[in-house]
Amino acid sequence: MSVSPSASAPSATPATGSAPAAPTQADLLDFVRRTAADAELIASLPLDPEGRTWVHLDGPGGSEAWLIGWPPGTGTGWHDHAESIGAFLTAAGELKENSFAARLPTDGWKTLELTEGVDRERRLPAGQGRSFGQHHVHEVLNESTERHAVSVHAYYPPLPQIRRYSRSGQVLRLEQVERPEDWQ
Repeated sequence: MSVSPSASAPSATPATGSAPAAPTQADLLDFVRRTAADAELIASLPLDPEGRTWVHLDGPGGSEAWLIGWPPGTGTGWHDHAESIGAFLTAAGELKENSFAARLPTDGWKTLELTEGVDRERRLPAGQGRSFGQHHVHEVLNESTERHAVSVHAYYPPLPQIRRYSRSGQVLRLEQVERPEDWQ
């Protein structure tokens, strides 16, 4: 199902007939903020007590966007969004993002030993979010034991792939590469 949130206006094509500029990280963050403020849209997301739920949204400038419901105790696992930039914002509940303060190599490795002090943690209560650049490796978690969280995400260009990682101590290992057909 594709939904256009009422909080966002469609991208306009200039009178010259040229295509609109690709959205920036700031544009995506603005979109997720406005979308998360649409209480009717947020309340319309069906929530499952066992697994995450999601609805595809029409993002700005050809971006891919999602409204995601997070049951208590769920998370994404470590992953990146390859060449896409992105933004996400918690609309209800609270999420935690674990990420790295250093940029990791993009290709050519299966196992990487992380240095001490590279870990970053962000608590993102309702109304808080962030944007990120290409190859941003992170995991997102709803650590609540009682309450669902809901968030809005946007990526540009639309996700070409997601790389999934496992982590044991300071060792990060590439486990799987997923393509859009694997999750849509």
